[in-house]
Amino acid sequence: MTSTSNTSGLAAPTLAQSHKAGINVTSAAYLLVDVAPYPGMDDGDLIELFWDHCYVASRVLTAEDVGKAISLRVPQSFIANGASRIHYRVMQVGQGPAVSLAAWVEIKLDCPGGQSLTLCGHENEHLAPVGIPETIRRQGVNPNQIKRGVPLTIEPYLNMATDDEITLRWGDARMDLPRIKAGEVGQPIQVWVPPAIILEAGEDLRLEVTYCILDRVGNNSGWAPPRRLRIGCANPYLKVRPKEMLMAAEPRKR
Repeated sequence: MTSTSNTSGLAAPTLAQSHKAGINVTSAAYLLVDVAPYPGMDDGDLIELFWDHCYVASRVLTAEDVGKAISLRVPQSFIANGASRIHYRVMQVGQGPAVSLAAWVEIKLDCPGGQSLTLCGHENEHLAPVGIPETIRRQGVNPNQIKRGVPLTIEPYLNMATDDEITLRWGDARMDLPRIKAGEVGQPIQVWVPPAIILEAGEDLRLEVTYCILDRVGNNSGWAPPRRLRIGCANPYLKVRPKEMLMAAEPRKR
């Protein structure tokens, strides 16, 4: 959020709640803009808020408002993708209008992968499941493969953009990938799951592998539909504790 110069002495407005880099789809639904206390603030002052030079909200101050930040709501219909300019004007009895410094904000309402119908369930049906080599999908990840690591592919997704951050979930372990660079937009992302992550998650007959994306203004994709893999030991009886196995092999006492 940046400001432009003005001689009124009024500070630029600020966003009451949003991601530090801009406005996302969640904050746009109920966006509040704060006007800081200003010199000469008084009962009866009229504050008018402008969004891209269009009037969007106003408030007449009461005695209880003096010395406090004033929050004004921006109707969601004014908020669209791109950059917008915000400023306010103060009208006081017996004085001409004073115009504040302006602030510029970035707005990004396109969620990575598109808006999911089941986002409340933490899964986005628009995202492709992670790509896994067919041999590993069929046979699982054996001890030799664990030592080498596992190659994965994340396919390009709707609204893919620079600075997207992808988190891979391998069972209960998570791995944050480097931010998407401009040249990677629209291209498959190749991932190598190292042995340390595989060992951290441990052996599992149906380990879930999935991913989610967070964009530069905080829009969250939700999780992709999971793939399931057999990791390490394929025989569930080999997971029984050695003491229990020994007891099971002992002859019954008569």
